[in-house]
Amino acid sequence: MQILIVEDDVRLAQALAHILTENHYGVDVVHNGADGLAYAESGIYDVVILDVMLPKMDGFTVVAELRRKSVSTPVLLLTARDAVPDKITGLDSGADDYMTKPFSPAELLAHLRALTRRQGEVVLEKLAAGDLSLNLESYDLTCGQKTIHLSYKEFSLAKVLMSNPGQVVSKELLIERVWGIESTAEDNNVEAYVSFLRKKMRFLGSKACIETIRKAGYRLAVDGQSAA
Repeated sequence: MQILIVEDDVRLAQALAHILTENHYGVDVVHNGADGLAYAESGIYDVVILDVMLPKMDGFTVVAELRRKSVSTPVLLLTARDAVPDKITGLDSGADDYMTKPFSPAELLAHLRALTRRQGEVVLEKLAAGDLSLNLESYDLTCGQKTIHLSYKEFSLAKVLMSNPGQVVSKELLIERVWGIESTAEDNNVEAYVSFLRKKMRFLGSKACIETIRKAGYRLAVDGQSAA
């Protein structure tokens, strides 16, 4: 389960990340609304924990933009505001749940469990691109009648590319999404896992391919269509 935390209070964001990683969630953290929107738009997260009072773009605007762009990832608004009108504004903007600071770790985890129980309404268990289908729970990649299991990093890489078919994804963005924004991973780590994933796609007989776009990154070409 992959969680995105959008919180400008660095100490609180670190505390939230610690709580979640201790409970076996994968976590990415960003500290302003613009970055939060950009990350959440990738579609790779199962839940977004979103502060309301953020620099560059407030949480209400972020969730409204996500819904306008048909991103249906569940959003838990996290804020010090407890006035009823603020709660109504957040929920009307498209948020799925609302939690007021301060809170206990147990309360946070209970809200996340409630959101993920409802995931079937908003988040698909499988991600499809071209003739490929990625099971988001088992990490299995399928093409036709053949299936192969992916490692966690292969799965994370496939999830980013399959969430953005036909679009160029930079190595820098892949490092952030697959290894984390605090990672020391480098370009050669990305190249190695792209190679692993390509081999598994060839094993499956997929018509899709991961193209290298010179000085730009990678592109998942589906339906046998290559970049011009």
